[in-house]
Amino acid sequence: ARTALDEGLKPVVIEGGKDVGGLCILRGCMPTKALLYAAEVRHLANHSGVWGMNISSAPFDFEKVMARKNEMIGDFASYRKEQLESGRFEFIRSHARFVDPHTVELEDGRKVTADSFLISTGSRVSEPPIPGLKDIGYLTSDTALTLQALPKSLIVLGGGAIAVEFAQFFARFDVKTTVIQRSAQILRDFDEDAATAVTAAFGDEGIDVFAGTQIQGVGKSDEGKSVTFLQDGEEKTVVAEEILFALGRSPNTESLDLEKAGVETERNGRIKTNEFQQTTADHIYAGGDCCGPHEIVHIAIQQGELAVKNIVATGDKTPIDYRLLSSVVFTDPQVATVGLTEKSAKAAGVDYKVESYPFNDHGKSMIMDAKHGFVKLLASPTTGEILGGACVGPVGGELIHEIIVAMSARMTVHQLAATPHYHPTLAEIWTYPAEDLAEEISAE
Repeated sequence: ARTALDEGLKPVVIEGGKDVGGLCILRGCMPTKALLYAAEVRHLANHSGVWGMNISSAPFDFEKVMARKNEMIGDFASYRKEQLESGRFEFIRSHARFVDPHTVELEDGRKVTADSFLISTGSRVSEPPIPGLKDIGYLTSDTALTLQALPKSLIVLGGGAIAVEFAQFFARFDVKTTVIQRSAQILRDFDEDAATAVTAAFGDEGIDVFAGTQIQGVGKSDEGKSVTFLQDGEEKTVVAEEILFALGRSPNTESLDLEKAGVETERNGRIKTNEFQQTTADHIYAGGDCCGPHEIVHIAIQQGELAVKNIVATGDKTPIDYRLLSSVVFTDPQVATVGLTEKSAKAAGVDYKVESYPFNDHGKSMIMDAKHGFVKLLASPTTGEILGGACVGPVGGELIHEIIVAMSARMTVHQLAATPHYHPTLAEIWTYPAEDLAEEISAE
């Protein structure tokens, strides 16, 4: 809507959700990171003996933990609501559905027509595919954020970003936590070494991780809720007070009657888009979780802005560029990547050279007792241009931005290795794999 105003269009924003603010503010990035930071503070307090402190334990008030989160989210959401209600454009509070390619109908029967549309309806928690889970009850990433009290024990179904972040949050507040993942590793979209580092850290904190499983069934008894699964041909059962279903989200498109607009969907309602964010109806565009392929806030913003610019374009349209695609998982250690991973490079048939360096041999991280993880650089074997980076370690989500900037400028490993870095800092760790690669690759 902001970009549309800048481009001279007359935007109308239609929002049918109960609360205004969007997934990131209300039930995603902001509340989960607020809770994860609280958990980190407590974890550091509980392990302060490393630095000579004498804190035997760090008691907490869960109601206050949640209250601070709620207060912060209220502030973020109210600001967003003020922006939408500022009068710069029309803001309609209603659900809407297409009745033809240029018309949507509101809940009160009114109709809104437009030359172009941008669909950005986000996503919702997926329906559980596990028979019996609905009957025994379960938490989701939405309902977990509204808990009034903590369970004593928890089974997390899933091993993606949402699953592992919640698993560590609950574990750090004394909930006995078990993660059950279908794929061979948690964080299946990342390289194996990243998953291995996080799994090792989880083990140190008492979080049990079962990967490469097949769920056989769920049940409920006096002992609690149970999940039975196969792993390496052996049947196992885990029992806990509560289950958190964290096996993904689905596009929020069911109620839009997209077929009446000529908009095609795939994969559980995901809207088909081309590289210009156009749907199968030329005048209708989409951005964010409803179309993917990357459910990340800054990507959704990039898609939305690009879509509007393509709507007003009089010449060639601009394609989306995912060369600098980045991703962060806010566990401890954090997992962050930009550009190519080894997995994606191999899948795309891209030649690369790779070097890494561990945090357990790095001065600043050793001072911090943050010894899990590593940094890794991928570079062109002919030019030395940086093709990708990964940081699994302390504040990885911050450190990865050095490589985002370097790749944005198309820097080589030779240039990065020659860039001064202050000592002792976490950031200087990037120079070690850069130096190794620079020695292996001839500078042009």
